[in-house]
Amino acid sequence: MQKKNITSVCLLFLLAGLPSSLEAAGQTPLLWWSFDQDPTAAIKDQAAGIEDSIEGNFKHVPGVAGSALKPDGYTTCITRNTVEKPLLLDSAFTVEAWVAHAAYPWNWCPVLCQSKGQTEGFSFNVGPNGDIALEIAVGGKWQRCVSTKNLIPLRKWKHIAATCDSKSGIRLYVDGQPAGQLDVEGEINWAGQTQLRSLMNYEAVKPSNIHREHGTLPGWFSMDGLVDEVKMYGTALAAADVAGLFKANAPAKDPELPLRVMPSGPQGPGRFGAYYCNLKYYEEWDNLWPVASDPDVVVRFDNSGTRMVFWRGSRYSPAWVSENGLWMADQSVEAFYGNKPRDTEGCFEHMQDRRCRYSHVRVIENTDARVVVHWRYAPVSSHDHLWAENPKTGRALWVDEYYYVYPDQLGIRNVSWKSGTLGDGGVQFQESLPFTQPGQMQGDVVNLDFADVANLKGEVRTLKFCKEPDQKKEFPENLLVQRYNFKSVNKPSIIFETGNRMHYVTDRGIGDRGLDLPGSCNHWPVGQAACDGRTVQAADRPTHFLGFPISSPPKHEKDGRSWWNGLYGMTGLSMPELVVVARSWNNAPVLESKNEGFESEGYDLGQRCYVLKRGNDATGDTLAVRIMASEDSPVYNLALVVKNWDKESLKLTLNGKEIERGKDFRMGVHRSLEESQVMIWIKTQSTEPVSITLK
Repeated sequence: MQKKNITSVCLLFLLAGLPSSLEAAGQTPLLWWSFDQDPTAAIKDQAAGIEDSIEGNFKHVPGVAGSALKPDGYTTCITRNTVEKPLLLDSAFTVEAWVAHAAYPWNWCPVLCQSKGQTEGFSFNVGPNGDIALEIAVGGKWQRCVSTKNLIPLRKWKHIAATCDSKSGIRLYVDGQPAGQLDVEGEINWAGQTQLRSLMNYEAVKPSNIHREHGTLPGWFSMDGLVDEVKMYGTALAAADVAGLFKANAPAKDPELPLRVMPSGPQGPGRFGAYYCNLKYYEEWDNLWPVASDPDVVVRFDNSGTRMVFWRGSRYSPAWVSENGLWMADQSVEAFYGNKPRDTEGCFEHMQDRRCRYSHVRVIENTDARVVVHWRYAPVSSHDHLWAENPKTGRALWVDEYYYVYPDQLGIRNVSWKSGTLGDGGVQFQESLPFTQPGQMQGDVVNLDFADVANLKGEVRTLKFCKEPDQKKEFPENLLVQRYNFKSVNKPSIIFETGNRMHYVTDRGIGDRGLDLPGSCNHWPVGQAACDGRTVQAADRPTHFLGFPISSPPKHEKDGRSWWNGLYGMTGLSMPELVVVARSWNNAPVLESKNEGFESEGYDLGQRCYVLKRGNDATGDTLAVRIMASEDSPVYNLALVVKNWDKESLKLTLNGKEIERGKDFRMGVHRSLEESQVMIWIKTQSTEPVSITLK
């Protein structure tokens, strides 16, 4: 037991010039971090007159009284070497602080602690569910008193306090009101030789509410928000005294903690094209990334406020963002062993590459007619291991995804990998994943009728949130069109190739994480914890949710590469209109060409365009083709790529009518090392043959 030297402690208080209100018997603090001095490498203890170490990233901001400390949620930690500067405690104590959460900690995080395992000392913590707790060793046993959940709201100042007495036990308070108690008697076992610590645990810990222990590793984090006026007293204050401490500093306004919004570039329409940029989220998260000015890519459209975002927060997995800021992403190639004995690391996917070590993005083409963006990644586990790594060569599964995006807010997703590198485990290619922003609920993103599905016949069914889903509800066969019913004008859709198998096509239970709750999981996006699954407890972080239906698209293989295609978009198209798009892509009309010197290579599903090639011996510069459209093989916006042609300007005649170059007729030239090619995009819909002349 540590004994207080009352004379020396009181002398320190007098030297520090503490306010007289704190000199009342039993209310003179042993420790007081006011954070009123701008912190650099130390934090001044106003009570003891000493400086404690602080490390990591942090800021000095307005607090409840003077200034407060803003830890970054990742690296901030305050420590004291108590061997040289002991904290003198006897049989009772009180801890108080003002806190404001920007996001709840990933797991329990100490406001003030001095503990050795769970055998000695104490720890006053804030929790992952808006709760608080005091843990302490009493009579050789580790005792824990926890408040109810959701006592600490986000972005609000709250006064938290805990008292402990060896005769009566633990009492918790929030804003001066009782918040929990644990009656326990016995001698307190102090950890007097252990480092005093605040804002970060002594060792790395796993996040709370995880799905798989083996799919999650311990990690470091700190409190994410603001902390002010941390004090410790050498006695257990009465409830009335704790209420007085709250009233003495009750703030007049909320802290400066704005709601966080995932970045997606400028709102509204913009010139069609791909733009390198640095998307800013919030300062503390941005500071983690040692990047220059252009780490991210945004694709904009001139007819819509829809954007396509390749951002580090999603590990560059592209997200379609609606005109009012609603996000839709998709799964990468995911590999796993399931419940097999080799499943010791969880799933392997791009989500686990939280530092983007294996994931990067680049713009390949950028013309008025088409944008091509390349996303390359390696599926990785939370243990930072690659999937199916060859022990002799060190090579593993790497995936190349090319996005061929056109001005009509539709784009092909072409996913390819070296044949044979998928290994022998399970694999999933696709899973639609809407996001919620901090503060959003699922019902802020999707409607009760959350999705529609259809086949090429035009048979449409709606998937709903309801109290009692009909498990025997029948759906049409050969489903390959899906659209999520976002609360926006533009809604995300996917069209798959004929032969697609759509799974988990069913209504959802409204009581099973329904619309009035945040998303399902928040280890991705944005999250930096090494975790392959964490259940959401609050709307404090970005989440992904829903995930169904999931499709198994048909695979192709040629020349040592395997791939699948999907036609993605975020448009205002109705389901019947999307069925027309699906027919135009899956059953593309035949192109007839009788041009000397030009050869047709047919329709490329992986680019959503007709491909032609101009021969080296061609003498003319006029291309005339006829697209044999019909009801079953309609035209929905034409794209042509003409290889070995380098023309900056072409004139278009469509069905005998000359079309001016502009929003309905776009072109551009893409020059590569080996050849140039002309890209042409024409806005037109037809179920009858279409004649095109370019010269």
